[in-house]
Amino acid sequence: MLTEFVANAFAMLFVTIDPIGLAPLYLAITAGASAAQKRSIAIKSVGLSAFLLIVFIFAGSSVLSVMGISQPAFRVAGGLLLFIIAVEMVFELRQKRKAESAEKVADTHDLSHVAVFPLAIPLISGPASISAVILLEQQADGMTGLLALVAVLFLVLLSVFVMFLAASKLERILGPTAQMIITRLFGVLLAALSVQFVADGIFQLIEMQPAS
Repeated sequence: MLTEFVANAFAMLFVTIDPIGLAPLYLAITAGASAAQKRSIAIKSVGLSAFLLIVFIFAGSSVLSVMGISQPAFRVAGGLLLFIIAVEMVFELRQKRKAESAEKVADTHDLSHVAVFPLAIPLISGPASISAVILLEQQADGMTGLLALVAVLFLVLLSVFVMFLAASKLERILGPTAQMIITRLFGVLLAALSVQFVADGIFQLIEMQPAS
């Protein structure tokens, strides 16, 4: 059971955060920076994203409870949001939107701030990844499940960091066609996972209704 949860968590977080798709955006945002500056930006952006997403893993359900939002309702809403992201990936809309966000800071390029915006927020720890970690936290079985989720999150963010450091080589190796194929495959996988979340949430909402 834990193995299945870890596998699903890794697939969802890897697809949602999309380390491969972030690599060319990192290159564009850090254009003109020295190797040391690029490394510093990568460390700061990934570190801040890890902190934010871990906060939502351990406090996300409490926030929902304070706001009066049931977990099944959030599961449906989060699943729908992830499905929209999946559609954008399949039809190549997500990368375009992220590129536009990156271009907004190009004219006022400040290397001391790009690690926070737009890299950490919203490109790495955006609404989709926040929704994903809260949904996965709800599926985690006790503290063991939460620790496993944190470990998976660190593994995915480590892959982001590696992709950032290897971004230049990766872009030359993959090329635009391979990147497009990988993004679409990940989009289909995320669509299937999001539909499952919506279906589970709907069934839970039905079970919560009082019998007539």
